[in-house]
Formats: sequence, C-alpha cells, structure tokens
Amino acid sequence: MWRKILDQFQDSPSQQRVVRFLLENGFGVSPEGKTIVNGIEISASALSRVIKVDRRVVDATLRRIIEIDELQSLFSRLRVTPDLTDVAKNLGLSVITILPNNAGDKNIVSSAVDVLASYDLTLRQIFVTDPYVVETPRLVIIIDGVIPAEAIQKLRSLPTVRSLIL
Repeated sequence: MWRKILDQFQDSPSQQRVVRFLLENGFGVSPEGKTIVNGIEISASALSRVIKVDRRVVDATLRRIIEIDELQSLFSRLRVTPDLTDVAKNLGLSVITILPNNAGDKNIVSSAVDVLASYDLTLRQIFVTDPYVVETPRLVIIIDGVIPAEAIQKLRSLPTVRSLIL
C-alpha cells in the first residue's frame, strides 16, 4: 500500500520525500491542505527546513494529497503516537531494537515476543517500522526493567534477527 502511495509522486522526487516524511512521522493533512500533528497545524516552512526542500514543494505536495480522494482519506486520519525510545532510561525501561534478516518475514514480532514472554517481561511499547517507508526497517520493543542476559542471547539466536541493539 505504501508503495502505491509513493508511486503517485513518482514524477517528483522532492514531493515523494515530503510524502515519505509525512508517513514516517504520522503527520496528517487537513482538508484545507495544511500539515497537522494530532490536530495541531505545522507550517510548510518548518517542514521544508526539516525535509530540506523548498516550501513551495511542501505546499504543492499537500495540495496534491487533498486532490486525490484516497490519499486525502488516508492522510486526514494519521495520528502520532509517542515513542518512548529516547526517554526509556529515564523511566526505568529497557529498549531492544531488532534489525531483521528479512523485513518481510512474518515471524519477526511473534518470535521476539515469545522469547520475552518466556521471561515474564512486561512489554510497555512495541512498534515496527514499515520497510516500504524507511530504509532500515526495525522492530523496537520497550520493556519494564532490565532485560536478562539469557533473553538477549535467545533473541540474538533467532533466525529472523540480523542484529540486536540495546
């Protein structure tokens, strides 16, 4: 599905970068063609600085999105969810980032969760980055407390795991 969305902007690599940024970050588009984050408007100038494109590219991309019913319907519903990764240590949580061998493998999440469940660890947050939207897809799991060394070894030995970042 993401590929289909990005293909709509195939004729403009800079607009495709804007769309990719919106998708990666959960930024929506209002019916008026403004970027919104959980209902809060973000200026095209602010976005253009972060994405490193001209503000007019952002404006043109947003207009294009609201002109295509399927895209307008999708982008009007996007929401941002807090990512606890950078504050986990302050909250007494641990972060496990798994880089998969093959992001298309259907067992990545279940095999990792099975290992952690066998140690009776409480999962606080889990998310997977979409391989169609990001260059380096990953599975991020945030748990209460410290991850036992044995659990780390079992995670590393899973056939779906290329590498593990703690």
